[in-house]
This record gives sequence, C-alpha cells and structure tokens, in this order.
Amino acid sequence: MKNKTITLLLTGAVLTAALTGCSASGTEAADTATSIGSTDTADASANSPADSSASSTGLTYKIGIVQYVDDASLNQIVTAIQAELDKKSEELGVSFDYKNYTYNGQADATTMNQIASDLIASDVDLIIPVATPVAMVMQNATAENARDDGSLIPVVFSAVSDPVGAGLIASMDAPGSNITGTSDALNTEAVFDLMLAADPDIQTVGLLYDKSQDASTAAIAAAKSYCENKGITAVEKTGTNNGEISLAADALLAAGAEAVFTPTDNNVMTAELAIYEKFVDAKVPHYGGADSFALNGAFLGYGVNYVELGTATADMAVEILANGKDPASMAVQTMDNGIATVNTETAEAIGLDYSMFGDKCSRLVEIQTAEEFH
Repeated sequence: MKNKTITLLLTGAVLTAALTGCSASGTEAADTATSIGSTDTADASANSPADSSASSTGLTYKIGIVQYVDDASLNQIVTAIQAELDKKSEELGVSFDYKNYTYNGQADATTMNQIASDLIASDVDLIIPVATPVAMVMQNATAENARDDGSLIPVVFSAVSDPVGAGLIASMDAPGSNITGTSDALNTEAVFDLMLAADPDIQTVGLLYDKSQDASTAAIAAAKSYCENKGITAVEKTGTNNGEISLAADALLAAGAEAVFTPTDNNVMTAELAIYEKFVDAKVPHYGGADSFALNGAFLGYGVNYVELGTATADMAVEILANGKDPASMAVQTMDNGIATVNTETAEAIGLDYSMFGDKCSRLVEIQTAEEFH
C-alpha cells in the first residue's frame, strides 16, 4: 500500500483565457487560427527562452498543439506542455515553436479537420492532440498525408483514456506507425469502491455521459458490469451538448439516482458548472473521471494529475524531435490514476463523509469550486 497524503488546495473563482494561440508574426497558421476561433496567447511570452535559444543554434522545431475543447483539465494539460517545452528549450539550446501552431478544436469535427489541414500545410515537425476526438482526427490526417520523403508527421497524444480501444495504436507497449502519447485511463472500479464506501446502501446509480465519446465507452461498460455484480440498478442518460446534458441530469434525478458517475468525458466536463447545483440541491453526489469535475462543483473527481500528464507528453515529444526516438516503439505512458479530489463545499452541502477515502486511494486532495486551476 502506498503512503497516503492529504493535500489541501484552496482555489478561488478564477476565469483564465482559453489556451489557444497565434502569434503576431502574420504567418498563415496564425491567420487560420484566428479564422476558426482561436484566441491570442499572452504577449509576454514573445521573448521566451525558446526564442533566444533559436538565435544561438538556428534549430527550430514546429509543434502543433490542438486541444479538443476549452475545459479546466485540458487547459491545465496545455499549460503544462508549453511550460515543459520552454524548459527543454533552455536545457537543449533549441527552439520549440508552438505559439504559431496552438489551436482549440471547439469540440467541432469541421474545425478540427481544418486545423489538421493547416498544420500539415505548415509542415509542422510534430502534433500534440489533447483528448481522444482530436487525437483521432490528427492521426487520420497525418496517416493520409505523407511528407515528400514518405515519412509521416509524428503524433504524441495526451489524455487519451483508451488509445487501443479508440483504434489509435496497436498496443500500449508498441503503438506502431507514427503515434504514441500519454493516457489518463480511468480505474472505474476504484471510483465505485469509493462510492460504496461513502454510501454502502446505494441501490440506483446514474450514468451520465456523451455516447459519441470513445473515451467513455470502456468506462461505462465497466460501470455497468460493476453495478450488475453488486445488484445495483444502473440508469443511463446521455447528451452531446450542454443543453442535452442538463436535461439528462434532470432525468437521472427523476429516475431516483442516489449517485451519478461520469467517466473522462469532456463534453460533460464542460457542462459541470451548469449542472452541479442540480445534484447538490438533490443531495446526490456526482463522481467524475477527472479532478476538474470536482473543481467545477462535482463531489469527487478521480484519476491522474494532469500537470504531470502534460509534462510527460512534452517530454515524449522532445525525445522524438531532439533525440530521434521512434514513436512507433515508444510505449504509451499511463500516470498514477488513483488520485481522489473532493470538493469540500459540495461534500458539506450534501452532508457526505469522505474521511475513509484516504485509505482507499494513492492521494486525497481537497478543493473548492472554481472555473480554472491556478
């Protein structure tokens, strides 16, 4: 058993800008980013260490970073990726140009495909897609557009829950082709163990998710299997946008759900701030597959540390670009997925004791409601 620690995170209501970006250099990529809805990054980054190292070595690697949608976890990952690339730029004396090639897919397939086309036209050296849907778009696009020498642009995905099930890789140890990355695979059974530890008498559990999200498929199947084995009734409600997800939450409460489970589903995550009070008012705990669920008001978020995930993703990209590693043979990295994050305000409001969680997870984090992580 790992040593248990309890970390207290005090967060305020902070709204940060979306982590999409384009520079003021007037490049084609920057113009495209503006046209499809990306917003400008902070001008203070214009004189980053990456820029100064490029002038001394002349080596510049162009990296496309594409996040699926604007939510707290994905924003946190992108920030960590960028920070680590800047750090490695100083250490290695090369430049990683991501500012001209950072985009937000806005959870829209047309937008994501346009971004993929723009990155390929810009001949970027590597693409980092953040979350499963955008990883699938980037992988398909690069596979269909070989470079002049016949090679494929490497893809290093981040926060893909089930890369094998999504068809992105052949195996976790040997991904194959031009792709590898980091996974935020969820231990669904562990989440339900916590649920029953807090309330052993639960009879009905709601499953709230977007059925179009490949990241949800395996976790929902595991949840239904767990409930069946325990004699618990599982009620499923789904939605693809905020309005549908809000209606699905209402339907779960009307169906008598005593607790609600959502896997690492980005579309439900973006709706959490709009729905969490429904569950609080009904005194029904919402268990989510990422710490950002708890940040945005859910009772508990379970899974990985997304700063560590983003940092590891950037390190893998650097290994490929600066050290010549082959993504096809680089094992997918899975972080410690046993971190339980509890929203203390929500716990108090619904009157649920979570003191026993510290002995059932690798780390227990306490947090308060906010829009973004500091």
